[in-house]
Formats: sequence, structure tokens, C-alpha cells
Amino acid sequence: MIEVFKNLDLSPFILSFKLAGTTTTILFVLSVFIAWNLSQSRSKFKPIFEAITALPIVLPPSVLGFYILFTLSQNSPLGHFFNEYLGIKMVFNFSGLVVASCIYSLPFMVQPLQSGFETLPKNMLEASYIAGKSKFTTLFKVALPNIKPSLMTAIVITFAHTVGEFGVVLMVGGSIPNETKVASVAIYEMVEIMDYTTAHIYSGAMVTISFMVLLIVYVFNRKQSRQIGGIA
Repeated sequence: MIEVFKNLDLSPFILSFKLAGTTTTILFVLSVFIAWNLSQSRSKFKPIFEAITALPIVLPPSVLGFYILFTLSQNSPLGHFFNEYLGIKMVFNFSGLVVASCIYSLPFMVQPLQSGFETLPKNMLEASYIAGKSKFTTLFKVALPNIKPSLMTAIVITFAHTVGEFGVVLMVGGSIPNETKVASVAIYEMVEIMDYTTAHIYSGAMVTISFMVLLIVYVFNRKQSRQIGGIA
């Protein structure tokens, strides 16, 4: 067992954390504006946009991965553009994994933020507008600081969800060491070759990470609830 730990390849976990960090950062920047606009919208088309952002939750990962692969391949206009003019190959490399992960994890960032924005008292936002603050200033100086539990939930769950991705990343990135072979793919390969000892270690690490992530979220949100209750 000691020899197994000594020879354990940690690169899949390093790559998973790199992918999760990159995806979470990009999604936070994009999703803040998406969630804010959805929360403030009164358009009759709002349910359509909400359904689009939530679609990755219900779509089978293989289906979503197939369409992302098809869209980013060099035979598609978008994939050809990236490859021909930007020199970026979008499939079977890290760049493609980031794009796929952003699409797959989008609702896990958008929905908690949108829920947080929708629970804000309307008079708080109206007071900001009356004071002459712009929508941009109101978003970052008033809205975001007052939805810390939702913000924490969105960031942590998105990170954890990306770390645990399998179907989409395997379809788009395959299993290239130090490039696309993330932890979930490594576990799958260990099971395939019946290396159950390594599979147990990898899986145990994933279970521990998932538990700690959820524990952090619940502890943080509980403290925030107590603080709000104490102020009230």
C-alpha cells in the first residue's frame, strides 16, 4: 500500500483543480450579469432564457458532450475559425475542456446567484437608484455584498461540480495525460484495467473533497444566517 501511494500519479487531480478554478472564474464573471438580468427581468421570454441556462442539468452528459464536440471540431465553422485564425485546437486539449465545463456548469453558478438577487428587498435596490447609483454600481456595491450565502454556494458548488465532471470532459477531451486526463477519467481508466487499489484511493479523495466542499457551504451559510438573525 505504501508503494502505491509513493507511485500515485497526482497530475489528474492537479489538472482537475486547474480546470475547476479556470471554469469557476470565467463563469463567475459571466453569470453575475446573466443572473442579475434574469432576476430583474419582467419579460415574457424570461422562462425561455431560464430554461436555456438550466438545460445542462437535465441533458445527459454524453448528449451535451457530443454537441459541444461537434461544435468545436475543426469541421465546424467555429472550430475552423479558432484553429485557422487563432491557432487554437478546441477539441482534445485543455481549452476545449474549459469551454465544455463552462457550458456544463453554467446553471450551478447562475441559479444560486439569481435566487440570491431575487430575495433582495426591492426597497434596497430602489434606494440605490434614487441615490443616483447606476445599475452597474448597484449590482457590485449593493446587491452582491448582500447575497454572500448565495455567492458562496454558487462558487463552491460550481468548483466541486467541475472537479467531478466525467461524461462531458471525456467526450470533448478524451484522456491525454497532463492535458485532458482529469481525476474522474483517471478513476474510470483504473477500473477498466482493474487497478481497484488506485481507483479506491482516487475515489476516496473525491468523496472527501465533495464532503468538505458541502461542509464549507453549510457552515458558512449557517454563520451568515446567525449574523442576520442577530442583527434582526
